[in-house]
Amino acid sequence: MAEKMLQVQVCYAKPNLQFLQELKVVSGTTLRSAIDQSGVLQNMPEIDLTICQVGIYGKLKQFDTLLRDRDRIEIYRALIADPKESRRKRAEKIADEKT
Repeated sequence: MAEKMLQVQVCYAKPNLQFLQELKVVSGTTLRSAIDQSGVLQNMPEIDLTICQVGIYGKLKQFDTLLRDRDRIEIYRALIADPKESRRKRAEKIADEKT
């Protein structure tokens, strides 16, 4: 009996470049295994999986998460700015403009 195959995507984006790889993996494949199979780590040597977080469709996941058909695995870059601090600065600027 043939093993069930899943179709998944692995993606990583920088401001000027995207990596998107479609893969067919065996049912039971983990998120980490699919990342390894995709070639993203060879094509984007700046990715450090000890630092970067990963997820599926915007939800953080662990490396041992089992994949489902049509999952999109996302590798997230570290934030350059704190979102709370950025919002606070924008709100202050708008308040200053109104006065």
